[in-house]
Amino acid sequence: MSTVEDKNKALVREAFDALFNKRDYTAAERFWSPGYIQHSAHIAPGREGLFDLVKSSPAQLKHECELIMAEGDMVMVRGRFSGHGQPAPWIAVDFLRLEDGIMVEHWDVIEEEASRKQSLSGLPMYGDDFPEERR
Repeated sequence: MSTVEDKNKALVREAFDALFNKRDYTAAERFWSPGYIQHSAHIAPGREGLFDLVKSSPAQLKHECELIMAEGDMVMVRGRFSGHGQPAPWIAVDFLRLEDGIMVEHWDVIEEEASRKQSLSGLPMYGDDFPEERR
């Protein structure tokens, strides 16, 4: 039997794939509330701000989900954004609040992914290898 948390995690996975990887804005509208509240410093307000950001990004934009957790109406996604035209991929943690199966509020923490040379720990920030080793 699926819990609310399992359903919310599945919804967020599907939503991120629809928007960031498939660029299916019609499908994405089902997942993001028209009254979506955006707390990110990198994204203009509302659902339109998020969609406009993706529309203005290079076609190579890609989101990979490494970890997803949920508690009640909150979902946390730890992922990697690449192909956005910046010097390094971004490692991001997105926090989403859902109401009745739709995303209504968002916060994030974003950091540029470190290369092997930049990593003081000697460990990659995402997955098992460094960005320069994925090419």
